[in-house]
Amino acid sequence: MREDNNKQNNTSQNPKTNWQQKPWFWPAIYGGIAAVLIVLIVTYSVLTSKEESDTVAEPTAQEEQSPVIETNARTETLKYPFDESQLENVKVLQDFYDINADAKSRENALLVFDQTFTTSSGISISINNEPFEVLAAMSGEVKEVKLDAFTGNKIIIEHPNGMETHYSSVTDILVKKGDLVEQGQPIATTTENDWNPTAGIHLHFEVLEDGKHVNPRNYLNF
Repeated sequence: MREDNNKQNNTSQNPKTNWQQKPWFWPAIYGGIAAVLIVLIVTYSVLTSKEESDTVAEPTAQEEQSPVIETNARTETLKYPFDESQLENVKVLQDFYDINADAKSRENALLVFDQTFTTSSGISISINNEPFEVLAAMSGEVKEVKLDAFTGNKIIIEHPNGMETHYSSVTDILVKKGDLVEQGQPIATTTENDWNPTAGIHLHFEVLEDGKHVNPRNYLNF
């Protein structure tokens, strides 16, 4: 009788031991710990991702525009500095002076002012002797805008591939130094000038490679 009482007392005094002896006790403990660890890991990942996204700086308008123009210009080919639909109406008034060209071509590349001959470093283009819109022949940055009513205002655009294009005898200029322009973008309108009055309303278009003038006809079929 005393032994039975002792067993009952031991059982009632150690309920923790009885729970631990249940077959489901330890798996439940381990499962609970694993669940807590998973919640902590997921929470940490979410907080870390949010902090990284918050610290990413948004690109400025200049940063978004500049790489696009530079990338495009490196793969562009030179285009006409006017609306191509007018190509049939275009007349080349003066050619680029090429010492290796025939006599007629060289003569057509001479500019005369005050009884002085000057060789043409580009080509003078006219469309029915009427004003026409001048377009950027290639994407790039406006290097300089020269205002000179006598010789004709000039726009200089430098391109990422190392080339430059010059647009002279223009008015109603739409760009300024430092502007980024895209190929085909309107930049001015043609006009006449006092230095080459016989040409009338025209565009004097020049192309430079590595700082040296080259014949625009090397790139464009006039």
